[in-house]
Amino acid sequence: MSHGPSASGGATLKPSPGHHDAPHEPVFTGATRAALDELITRYPTKQAVLLPALWMLQEARGWVSEAGMAEVAALLGITPAYVKGVVTFYTMYHQHPVGKYFIQVCTTSPCNVCGAEDVVKAFLETTGCGELGVTSDDGRYTVIEVECLGACGFATPVMVNSDFLESVTPDTVPGLLARYQ
Repeated sequence: MSHGPSASGGATLKPSPGHHDAPHEPVFTGATRAALDELITRYPTKQAVLLPALWMLQEARGWVSEAGMAEVAALLGITPAYVKGVVTFYTMYHQHPVGKYFIQVCTTSPCNVCGAEDVVKAFLETTGCGELGVTSDDGRYTVIEVECLGACGFATPVMVNSDFLESVTPDTVPGLLARYQ
C-alpha cells in the first residue's frame, strides 16, 4: 500500500444514514483464503499477519465490520477484542461503510497556514458530503481531515483512496473530483 498506518489524529467518522451491518459473508474463502494462507507462511506467527489480513478484509468489503474482525480473529487464533484494539488504533481501517472514494485532507498546522480548511470546505461542498465523515448521498465520497500526510512542502496534500495529490487548492478540487466518478 502506498500509505502507512496513522496512529492518531484522524477525524471520528460517523456512519452515513442507511448503512447497516448486513449479515456477514465470510471474506476468507477460495482465492482470498489461499492468499492469506500463503501470507501466513512468510511471517513468524499467525498474529503477525493481522495488519495484512485486515487490509484484505477492507479491500474486499470496503470497511472492517465487527463480524469481519471476528472472522480474522478466528483465522489467526487471537481474540476479537485484540483485533478490535488494532482496528480502533489505526485510522487506516474504516469501521463503517465509506464512499467509493475516501478523501483525506491534511489539516496539520503547516497545511492550515496554506489554506487547508478552505480545501476541506471545497471538498465537502463539491462532493455533497456536507460534513466530515459523512458519505455523499450517491455513495461516492467520504471526506475526513487527517493530521499529517508527510508532505508539508506540497500544501495542501490530499489522499483519494491510495492516490496522493499534492498542492491542492479550493480552485483545483472540482477538476480533481472529475477524475473520480
